[in-house]
Amino acid sequence: MTKEEVAKYIDHTLLAPQAGIGEIILLCQEAKRYHFASVCVNPVYVSAAANELKDSDVKICTVVGFPLGATTTKDKINEAKNAIANGADEIDMVINIGAAKDGRFSEVGTDILGVVKACKTAGKKLDKNIIVKTILETCLLDENTIVNCCLVAKKAGADFVKTSTGFANPKGIDGMPLPNGASESHVKLMRKTVGSDMGVKASGGIRSARTLITMLEAGANRIGTSSGTKIIENWDETKQIHLPEF
Repeated sequence: MTKEEVAKYIDHTLLAPQAGIGEIILLCQEAKRYHFASVCVNPVYVSAAANELKDSDVKICTVVGFPLGATTTKDKINEAKNAIANGADEIDMVINIGAAKDGRFSEVGTDILGVVKACKTAGKKLDKNIIVKTILETCLLDENTIVNCCLVAKKAGADFVKTSTGFANPKGIDGMPLPNGASESHVKLMRKTVGSDMGVKASGGIRSARTLITMLEAGANRIGTSSGTKIIENWDETKQIHLPEF
């Protein structure tokens, strides 16, 4: 797989709260250079990213209800609509994680559906197809809950299910930190659940070509990473990748 082909799987990401405008501009310049699928930035930087990337093939992705997913559906809708008005092409929304943990999947679905409808309506007015990705925060969920969240996201019309924010802080019974990003097993489970009709985005902890390949082979067709430039610059084009059929 060539560098150019790999780059099209990557959402070049910078969501650190301390990120300044200079870092966002650099992110956009890197994205243009390597033709990444998108840049993923916080809502406050959508306008700046859209301006920097206006003559490129790189999409603008932003986050909604981030990173907790604990805002109301109305707030998420308003945040998404504002981001689209500012130039966003893709919305990565965090689901109602508490409702998911409780097994209140109808509420999870209603929350997603509200954002999906608002995004598609706003996009139609601009003659754009807004892509909606739903962040499940898989490190906080058991497999049954992940399956149910994938199913309600699919029913609600979301375009992707996504693993992680990268900002969760799970701990074991001993109080020690646990992994908080994408895992191969969760990506496989998500792909198996949604089938070929949805996208699966792996995000969180993907910092090397080896991990990126693992996620693609598990069934992801979009990768969120802040290490996109490093991965592409060190990419071995002789590397064999066995993409699953879906």
